[in-house]
Amino acid sequence: MYRSLLVLTAAMFAIGTDSFVIAGILPNAAHSLGVDIGTAGWLISAYAFTYAILGPVMAAATTRWPRRTLFLSGLGIFVVGNLLTALVPDFGVALFARALAGLGGAMVTPTAVAAAAALAPPERRGRAISAVMAGLSAATALGAPLGTAIGSLSGDWRATMLFVSALGLLAAAGIALLLPKIPNPPLVPLRARVAPLGDRRIGLTLLTTLLLFTGLYTVYSYIAQGLDRATGGSGTTLAILLFVWGVASTIGTLVSGNLVDRLGSRPIINTALVALALDFALLPWSSAHLATAVMALVVWGLCGWGFLTPQTHRLIGAMPAAAPMLTGLNSATVYVGVSLAPLLGQAGMAWSGAHWLGPIGTVLIVLSLITAETAHNVIRRHTAHHAPTPHAEPVPAN
Repeated sequence: MYRSLLVLTAAMFAIGTDSFVIAGILPNAAHSLGVDIGTAGWLISAYAFTYAILGPVMAAATTRWPRRTLFLSGLGIFVVGNLLTALVPDFGVALFARALAGLGGAMVTPTAVAAAAALAPPERRGRAISAVMAGLSAATALGAPLGTAIGSLSGDWRATMLFVSALGLLAAAGIALLLPKIPNPPLVPLRARVAPLGDRRIGLTLLTTLLLFTGLYTVYSYIAQGLDRATGGSGTTLAILLFVWGVASTIGTLVSGNLVDRLGSRPIINTALVALALDFALLPWSSAHLATAVMALVVWGLCGWGFLTPQTHRLIGAMPAAAPMLTGLNSATVYVGVSLAPLLGQAGMAWSGAHWLGPIGTVLIVLSLITAETAHNVIRRHTAHHAPTPHAEPVPAN
């Protein structure tokens, strides 16, 4: 089992690295492809939007595929997409290549989590899922900074895309050699997968996720430009800062689970959103110096990624029977926000410059706090009028 989980974690690491690494090499990619930095941000949008929208679609369409075939097909498409990105000189083709890589990621990620659950005995299922999901956390802490450093030290952003392709190939080789036969999951039609969106409790909670991650990635998409005063334009320094952000993100993910068990989701969600709003409002000044930039990134990593666990807890508490579909919808919503953010960031840079994207993100974070409280009140009223369900989120702590 452990070798199987390791190769699934490696696949998640490759896909997560691809999600986060483009921002660190965006200025070089823009120059090479002959577009401005704002337009180059569409490379992030193409990957994230395809990943988000096709995740539920591919999960429904490939239910009957053997799991190893699905993984290898998805990773094969992922690798081809990244190789095309590295090799083509035309921006339009590069956008298509990023969308292709996103399709590959959409085929692998939800299946990897389900496969981890299927491989483990019931008493170890939670640890198996968390081990595979750790691949995404490791991508923020190691994959994205390492890819940024490779692009900086080699002087060619395309080397970073070759690095991501190599990660995908290694994961595919591990799956081909080490993954045992896994039973197919029950058939769940696409309509059933998206049905929870019609519930107001779920819709408002997912809107909170959408607003927050659009705000966060409005800044992250152009982080090389936003932190240029602190880094002095050094790609290596930027990679170190991204490493700090990634470590803080991993810590935030791990710590938030214990806090939610002790305090409930509501205080953790609200504290994270308030801290993020203040952090982003101060970015025009804190991003100007290396020491304050480090502090800003630590707060961002801890609270931004620490938000996801209590948010998932709130979703599952509102509708426990739909837990697997809700986690998938929440993940897809994150990537819809990531795909919208570069477009907003491009408009923001044209209006005020990259150093003032933080306050633009703050507006969305404040709106997410409003929708989070609205969702809490809707969930509380619903719970008051219905019999409590097992595992439902305790109302006072929501």
